[in-house]
Amino acid sequence: MGYTQKSLDLHRQARGKIEIHSKVSLKNKEDMSSAYTPGVAAVCTAIGRDKKNSYIMTNRGSQVAIVSDGTAILGLGNLGPEAAMPVMEGKSIIFKEFANIDAIPLCINSTDVDEIVTFCRLIEPSFAGINLEDISSPRCFEIFERLEKSLSIPVFHDDQDGTAIVTLAAIINACRVTSRELKDLRVVVNGAGAAGIAIARLLIHAEVSDVVLVDTRGALYEGREGMNPIKEEIALRSNRLKHEGDLQSAMAGADVFVGVSVGNIVTGEMIAGMNPAPFIFPMANPTPEIMPEDAFKAGACIVGTGRSDLPNQVNNALVFPGLFKGLLQTGIRKITPEMKIAVADAIAHAIVPTADHLMPTTFDKQVVENIVTVLAGMASN
Repeated sequence: MGYTQKSLDLHRQARGKIEIHSKVSLKNKEDMSSAYTPGVAAVCTAIGRDKKNSYIMTNRGSQVAIVSDGTAILGLGNLGPEAAMPVMEGKSIIFKEFANIDAIPLCINSTDVDEIVTFCRLIEPSFAGINLEDISSPRCFEIFERLEKSLSIPVFHDDQDGTAIVTLAAIINACRVTSRELKDLRVVVNGAGAAGIAIARLLIHAEVSDVVLVDTRGALYEGREGMNPIKEEIALRSNRLKHEGDLQSAMAGADVFVGVSVGNIVTGEMIAGMNPAPFIFPMANPTPEIMPEDAFKAGACIVGTGRSDLPNQVNNALVFPGLFKGLLQTGIRKITPEMKIAVADAIAHAIVPTADHLMPTTFDKQVVENIVTVLAGMASN
């Protein structure tokens, strides 16, 4: 039986993956009077005097909202908010298992930027952070930027920065295995949506030699017609040599390929045209841009995908549990590029990597510990 049927059976039998449990006893009238009326009035008064008390006298301090409109679900596209729920519930149990954070899925019936921003502002008093998820590009950029400016709690768009952080971690470890340096790498990123643009931004901050973003019309470069403002902005900061060709020509002479696009778009011939022993990260799901065995046959040195059933999975689940645990413990509100780079390095150094075991698994407790430690250090400085 494949994972498709197993997953369908699991979700039907369990009727979802999350539920609410009480932290306190509710066995008698005395318990009720302390947990609810009349005793709870004193707690309300204390929070009314100082709203910071909401973090220690309610579950707010360990509670995160996962907000999605269902317009960019995995590799499936716009299936709507109801269809997003299984993914958001999955993230909820990952948050709980690895960081002991209560993450509440909130799949909303609007694709309007103003409405989504307003919704997140209105729920802020109930949460210590917001994780944006599966919101299509380019709307997701504006939503994130407006919320980051207006909210007093941290906001994280996992499809952008979770993917970027874990991709950088994979490249760091590929460099460790092969004794190379980030500053010497020319990277091609195929897919100029939320993930691809965030990856390019972070690699540039990490001082990678050059990054070339490619979309369905070819390489992004300064002055190319028909780009949205987000693509225009990243085109100014990437592609130093102003390459104007298609994906194959962009990959010629590159050291690293990162795919966040569609399956089966890369050929062995394209990889053979790269610099010797390239790093190949075809992370499209469920079908990678090229299968690992084909990439290795074409000369790849290290290969990692987004799939759990293939070696060297490059997975966002390595990022968001530890990141939010660190944010909630330290009170950090805004996640800077320097923090993202430090988190990527913390993930990478959770193991001693090899070509066949490039990344830690999500079950490695050292990952969350490393991330929390590095964020605590940055907060204290």
